[in-house]
Amino acid sequence: MSYTIGVVLFALGLLLSVVLHEAGHMLAAKAFGMRVTRFFAGFGPTVWSFRKGETEYGFKAVPLGGFVNIIGMAPGVEEPEGEETERQGRAFWQKPLWQRTLVLSAGSLVHLMIAVILLVPAFWLFGIPTPKALNETPAVVGSVAECVVPKYELTDQGGLRACTTADPVSPAKQAGLQRDDRIVSLGGTEIPSYAAFQKAIREQNAGEPVELVYTRDGQTRTAQITLVNTERPPLDAPAGDTTTVATPTIGITNLTETTNVHYGFVESVGKSFTSTGDTIVAGYEAIARLPSKISSLWSALWGAERSQDDPISVVGASRIGGEIVETSGIDGAATFLAILAGLNVFLGLFNMLPLPPLDGGHIAVAWYEAARRKLALRRRRPDPGPVDREKLIPVTLVIIAIFGAFTLLTVSVDVVNPIRLN
Repeated sequence: MSYTIGVVLFALGLLLSVVLHEAGHMLAAKAFGMRVTRFFAGFGPTVWSFRKGETEYGFKAVPLGGFVNIIGMAPGVEEPEGEETERQGRAFWQKPLWQRTLVLSAGSLVHLMIAVILLVPAFWLFGIPTPKALNETPAVVGSVAECVVPKYELTDQGGLRACTTADPVSPAKQAGLQRDDRIVSLGGTEIPSYAAFQKAIREQNAGEPVELVYTRDGQTRTAQITLVNTERPPLDAPAGDTTTVATPTIGITNLTETTNVHYGFVESVGKSFTSTGDTIVAGYEAIARLPSKISSLWSALWGAERSQDDPISVVGASRIGGEIVETSGIDGAATFLAILAGLNVFLGLFNMLPLPPLDGGHIAVAWYEAARRKLALRRRRPDPGPVDREKLIPVTLVIIAIFGAFTLLTVSVDVVNPIRLN
């Protein structure tokens, strides 16, 4: 039940974000005196609406976003109120370029504002989950590696490469260790923390049997393990240091324990802006990587291991929201809000790409028209007028088809092979 609640809450959060995106366009247009005739949440048949002033507000039957109608956004398209609006000088295309640019950018700016607003309570009220220091964390098995990678070979994401048939089976797997096993002692040395376990492991001789004592379901068990030698950074190595030393390895990761770190309100606001800025940079990098992720998604669709940095769809994001609520409850609220904030940043950046039918595409056309008009004026030639939108239809359809295919692929992968937090 909690999982379903999480999925629904996350989906509603995304839906509200999209509706607020359209509200951003509407409010900016009204601020500049443009005529807005309709603002609706959803699509399809009208469920309920009311009119205030010259604008009709309401809900449609299909809750998959929303839309706003601003007179004159598509020059050449006849609208019932078009002639009157143009006589009043209130049509979208009649306004200065900077005002049109702000109206078109307003939706993406709203997404960034939503991200900041979501992160303030995450830092302030709920606290950011922060891993405890290793000397404060018990040695509990989080995951058992299938193999041991002998060399320190990392992927582009910073993790060890995948196992191959040439790699030795990990000692932990051979010993039958499982998630949630609590390490009690190694070679007669008591293990009070994971930091102590790391130190004890590195003091052993690879290739020689050593006794491992652990508890599972309240019962104490003993196993004889033979550690494998690898090349790994020293325990006290600074971040980014690639120096390695011979290191005995068992092949487990620790079950991370976290504590929620709270910040004051003022500091939370500052951190929200900083975090949103960092997410913007990461978002641009993620968008640049989208084409290269198609092969990874296609492989994952047919059963390959899902990469943790693969793009996710609304379905995948909502599933993650459900998993957070199911496993962490209120303690996962900050993570829930942070992921929703990150998706808002991504939506805002993606929507500003200079491609039709995105807002960024409309901005690009508006600036192209302005540049063309200015160039004609300098050459003492007639105003070439607006771009013929019909000529853009084939390009728009191709881009829509590409976006649609990519969306279908990510949704399919998120259904059959979803990314999981745990």
